Amino acid sequence: MTAAACLHAEATEPYAPPEKEIAEKSLISKQFGNACATYENASRLQRRMGEVMCHKLESGENSLRPLRVLDLGCGTGWFARRLSQMWPSARVTGVDLSPAMIRRASEQSDADIDWLVADAEALPLPDCSFDVVFSNLMIQWCADPGPVFAQCRRLLRPGGRLMVSTLLDGTLRELVGAWASADPGRPHVNRFETESFLQARVAGELPGASVETRTLQLPYASPVALAAELKQLGAGFKSEGRRKTLTAPGRVRAMCRQYPREADGTVIASYEAAWVDWGSAD
Repeated sequence: MTAAACLHAEATEPYAPPEKEIAEKSLISKQFGNACATYENASRLQRRMGEVMCHKLESGENSLRPLRVLDLGCGTGWFARRLSQMWPSARVTGVDLSPAMIRRASEQSDADIDWLVADAEALPLPDCSFDVVFSNLMIQWCADPGPVFAQCRRLLRPGGRLMVSTLLDGTLRELVGAWASADPGRPHVNRFETESFLQARVAGELPGASVETRTLQLPYASPVALAAELKQLGAGFKSEGRRKTLTAPGRVRAMCRQYPREADGTVIASYEAAWVDWGSAD
């Protein structure tokens, strides 16, 4: 694991709009909705990255006493509930693109949390309506994080705090390499933006924000176990260029043979993690 490096966001390359969506939003909503019953038991990475942000919010020099908190891309509501416990006097709102995720969150949460199905790029919420906006591992599913950052800036009250986590290029590189050998020329893993692209979009929408990056690694019993966890999260391959039929068993076996293994036969998956921390001006 590399050491965390906190950097002031600077535009390191000219902004160029993405060539196309990662996937249609309807597909993203459907796949995550299909995983709503298995999501929380599989969300090891999500918990780890979200807890980094909660720790920062709890341990900041200026103790926060928010009245309104937004969990953007709340999924099944794990961190919406966590934020509600952190600040019992605050009203927490959880927003997600998937109706099934919101139903699941509502069913397993107390009534004092509000739930909303909405697109993060066009939120039907009033300006300056939240003291804290929290978004854990959501923006990597957006073709361009810029409009989401702009929405977050619009929603924050003066003196508010934005905490966002995402994944960057190099994530699941072991899986990418194994599939490249087993099935050349055919992508099998979602694309992720480069750190320089994220820095540019942060600098353009959130002046003065910091971006922290770190490589996280999680162990798995096998490449098949990794693929199963991604499916349980709803985080399977979403590109419009994916095969519309099941991948042939022979290709899967070939991928497994190409995947690097530890001495004990287990495998490691690397995740290039990034956290954005921004405070709106008073």
